[in-house]
Amino acid sequence: MRLRAGLLALFAGAFCIASSAIWVRLSEVGPVATAFWRVALALPLLWAWAAWASLPRHMAAGRRFAWPLAAAGACFAGDLALWHGSIVLTSVANATLLANFAPVFVALAVWVLHRRRPHARFVFALAVALTGTVVLVGSSIATDGHAPTAGRAPSAEGSLRLVGDALGIGTAMFYAAYQLFVARVRSQVTTASVMAWSSLACAAVLLPVALASGEPLLPSSLHGWAILAGLALASHVAGQSLIAYAIAHLTPTLASVGLLLQPVVAPAFAWQVLGEPVGWLQVAGGTIVLAGIWLAIRAERPDSERAGDADAR
Repeated sequence: MRLRAGLLALFAGAFCIASSAIWVRLSEVGPVATAFWRVALALPLLWAWAAWASLPRHMAAGRRFAWPLAAAGACFAGDLALWHGSIVLTSVANATLLANFAPVFVALAVWVLHRRRPHARFVFALAVALTGTVVLVGSSIATDGHAPTAGRAPSAEGSLRLVGDALGIGTAMFYAAYQLFVARVRSQVTTASVMAWSSLACAAVLLPVALASGEPLLPSSLHGWAILAGLALASHVAGQSLIAYAIAHLTPTLASVGLLLQPVVAPAFAWQVLGEPVGWLQVAGGTIVLAGIWLAIRAERPDSERAGDADAR
């Protein structure tokens, strides 16, 4: 039951996060400024949620786990800054796909830090899922990976597209670190407290970076503020909270592979809203990714649960 609840939360969170690229493309401010407002506008709701659940417990969590929560926030700041930069330099498909190579870094970190070698079935599932992402990236390259004309994103040509792709890989590294720090405290800290404290640290890191970058910091219209509010509510409050909840019920490796649902959903959003084409290669790649996720779920299920399924049959 815990596995099922965790997976439902993970997939719902991944679906919400997959819409992030659309909000970023339509934003009237720079990519790092957009990342700051995404977190800052979510903070009042997150802190109200944490206080409503239990203010004393929330404050105690901040004191007891200050270092890992702050580290999680700093890593998430790096994740957002690089990913938003990637989104405006390359296609939504490329930015999302490369950012979702986090499972590779999570698996390596778990192996190196905890001496926990992944099961052969999981390695195979990860290979299947990553094969799907390679197919999807190949489909983007085949269509020249142009950033669409909708929104304010520039056309991603030549070296700019390569920079955007490199930022996507950097995003994956930061997000893997974020997941590991969150996993470290999730058994003892509520979802609300994890989100509230880590988001506070994230905003504290992003604001000076946005100011130093020289980007436009304030939207020029109510529509621009509405875009930032939508990003904060859909991607951060809903998406990241669901993922933080899921991490408490799933292994870090399974959670990271499950999030590969994002590269399947994000191109569909980009096609509908921004007009980015979706070809047969992307459909095939998405199917392979979903197959890899399903295999990973089967590989990570406890042996007792698999035995129970066998008895039921």
